[in-house]
Amino acid sequence: MEAKDGQAWLGTNGYGSRREEDGVCHDDSATPVRANTVDELHSLQRKPQVVEDRHRLQLQSISASLASMTCGIGPKLVNGDPARKKEMAGKAVTHHQHHITVPTITVSDSDLKFTHVLYNLSPSELYEHAIKYEKGSFITSSGALATLSGAKTGRSPRDKRVVKDETTDDLWWGKGSPNIEMDEQTFLINRERAVDYLNSLDKVFVNDQFLNWDPNNRIKVRIISARAYHSLFMHNMCIRPTYEELENFGEPDFTIYNAGQFPCNRYTHYMTSSTSIDLNLKRREMVILGTQYAGEMKKGLFSVMHYLMPKKQILSLHSGCNMGRGGDVALFFGLSGTGKTTLSTDRNRILIGDDEHCWSDNGISNIEGGCYAKCIDLSQEKEPDIWDAIKFGTVLENVVFDEHSREVDYTEKSVTENTRAAYPIEYIANAKIPCVGPHPKNVILLACDAFGVLPPVSKLSHAQTMYHFISGYTALVAGTEDGIKEPQATFSACFGAAFIMLHPTRYAAMLADKMNKHGATGWLVNTGWIGGSYGVGERISLAYTRKIIDAIHSGELLATSYKKTDVFGLDIPTKVEGVPSELLDPINTWEDKDSYKLTLLKLADLFKRNFKVFANYKKGGVSDLADEIAAAGPNF
Repeated sequence: MEAKDGQAWLGTNGYGSRREEDGVCHDDSATPVRANTVDELHSLQRKPQVVEDRHRLQLQSISASLASMTCGIGPKLVNGDPARKKEMAGKAVTHHQHHITVPTITVSDSDLKFTHVLYNLSPSELYEHAIKYEKGSFITSSGALATLSGAKTGRSPRDKRVVKDETTDDLWWGKGSPNIEMDEQTFLINRERAVDYLNSLDKVFVNDQFLNWDPNNRIKVRIISARAYHSLFMHNMCIRPTYEELENFGEPDFTIYNAGQFPCNRYTHYMTSSTSIDLNLKRREMVILGTQYAGEMKKGLFSVMHYLMPKKQILSLHSGCNMGRGGDVALFFGLSGTGKTTLSTDRNRILIGDDEHCWSDNGISNIEGGCYAKCIDLSQEKEPDIWDAIKFGTVLENVVFDEHSREVDYTEKSVTENTRAAYPIEYIANAKIPCVGPHPKNVILLACDAFGVLPPVSKLSHAQTMYHFISGYTALVAGTEDGIKEPQATFSACFGAAFIMLHPTRYAAMLADKMNKHGATGWLVNTGWIGGSYGVGERISLAYTRKIIDAIHSGELLATSYKKTDVFGLDIPTKVEGVPSELLDPINTWEDKDSYKLTLLKLADLFKRNFKVFANYKKGGVSDLADEIAAAGPNF
């Protein structure tokens, strides 16, 4: 091409052009970036969210949630990260329309500042906040976020309280109950303390999410917290709304104020430490002070569901749940160490959920949107599904990892034995989404009997199912520090005594009613010892237990013959495919038959003593029902 006006043009071959001007070669193949500084260039990297009326309504709703009881109005809120000062400076005028501008008489420092709301952030955004601002947060080699929960590495059940008022008159109060009372005035003092703390911060994290996969019975929850760790944890554990669902979210049905980094006042009435987890069911609010352990939020909401759902004739359950390819659903109940997670997570069946469920007229539904798995001694061989779920987006609590490679050592207990992983349920390959299923066909109660006297499997009548459901039995092996190896029985009503709100017989009666209505069968499966107590006998092979569970799922055990045991009156099968017949009756495996009978009576006596707490409860006809259920227990 000819030169024009002193310029020399070079051929482009169709891929752009270069021109030579004043002896300088210019590359015009790409459009220049429209930025004058590096900060401007970085701002182009992020696509800004469009400011809409929905955002304004969200901020108004969140401001109302954070309202002080003394002022009656909420703080001034603005969307976004306060660290992005240059961006915010340009948007301050735009956001001013979002503020609650009702004049106040009382003015405090927090009234003179903006609190930035980080609303329903993505895992990627929460990673950035955690790593930048929260000491002890790291990305592990698998991509999971490792974080620390502070001084508390587990729940604080003795610091959990419920407001006792006319709303909660039907709750289970008194001996044996997990519900520790407080009055509303004390709750409001703690609420004010938490709200003042959250309002004093430059930023708060807000999650608007759902509980219960049954769309007809789900509830809307709002979690307001100060840590990215807590926000990501609840992002994983609750059901994540779609963009369209957020647009129509409206006001929450329940709100959590997590000010766990700030202690409660020890001199406040009812307080016994610097930690307090307070539930007010009338106000539909929960306040957390003095503990950063994220599990308090999860289990606090579970307690709320144990209160709200039965009022709608929906049974809330602390159980695992899976479904066969043919649509047969099974519930698994069991305390720690019974094998509930291992047996309910079956690659031949679809996982509906691992921990919390509702049984309504529509069938079974998972309450949560995620799983909260124990990590201690985790290995790919033993728990491949959990292992594979620990990846980007997963929260790893209190684990220890290599400083250089960031590989986690799951055997390490330096911080705590209660190491945990919280991840969305869709991280499990065979999870059923949505997490709902038809009515259960089998209800499996798991017990790790270290006394060695319960049979590997028993078919239960509905009365026996209620009895063993209320008992919630397993046995722990005592510590060997002083040479004692005697098993210790432990009982947890409804296999989750720390979380139930009503008397256990209320839940048991609902369970029996639904089982009877939908034709479900109850089973008691012992995953503990045979041939003698702990120290003499041996633990039942996991392979045999799996054969038993498979026989329950297939319906094989409904067609076999049974015989009844002494004392507990349990029906045990005479044959299970793949399991030696002599193991099915525990007395056959004991060399010392007299010792077996004495141990059997000892365990039966422990059952009776435990059940007295429920039989002696005199309120609303519960005592009569408890007496009826007690008759299905051991008889000697």
